[in-house]
Amino acid sequence: MTAALPLLARLRADTRGVALLEFAFVLPVFLVLSLTGAELTNYIITRMRVSQMALHLADNAARIGSGSLLQAKTISEADINDLLTGTGMQAGELNLYTQGRVIISSLEPVASPNTTARYKIGWQRCRGSETSHKSSYGIAGQSSGTNMTGMGPTGRKVTAPDNGATMFVEVYYKYTPLVKTSLSPSTTMTETASMMVRDRRDLSAVYNTEKVTASTC
Repeated sequence: MTAALPLLARLRADTRGVALLEFAFVLPVFLVLSLTGAELTNYIITRMRVSQMALHLADNAARIGSGSLLQAKTISEADINDLLTGTGMQAGELNLYTQGRVIISSLEPVASPNTTARYKIGWQRCRGSETSHKSSYGIAGQSSGTNMTGMGPTGRKVTAPDNGATMFVEVYYKYTPLVKTSLSPSTTMTETASMMVRDRRDLSAVYNTEKVTASTC
């Protein structure tokens, strides 16, 4: 026992492996923090891109139309299809129409003048493989799309002017995590945006003189 004491003393004084041992303890924590940070950053960037797509689509939808300044502009199914195709191209590698769904709604007053302050969805178009996702704020052709006080989340509802319309866009997207689902805040995201139509628009119909397939919901 006495002979072993010098050996034990030397082992206690030997600190050559302390740094490596500390690194081994810290490494798992460092990896978790790093991967979580990367996942959160990717999620935030993706959500920002989805939000921008919704805003751009609403803005473009509010601008479309054919006709002179002396008459109400008309819109067609081809115009709407072009809008949706452009949004898909803007999404790029996000594969928006494979992993999500886009819904455009035309919010219009029920009468002019709109003395009751009630609104309806004049038309609604959709694109995307996530067909189970329906509009959260009203569906054209159903009771939820008529006699509305506005469209949008509670406290942030938008309305439409007399003799006008507001384009309301919903973009639903299924997020693909970089590392692991549990590290991201959510696996799905929904962004909304709206824009008031700039010019006078013919609200009586969406025309289809080009005979294209409508992107119905």
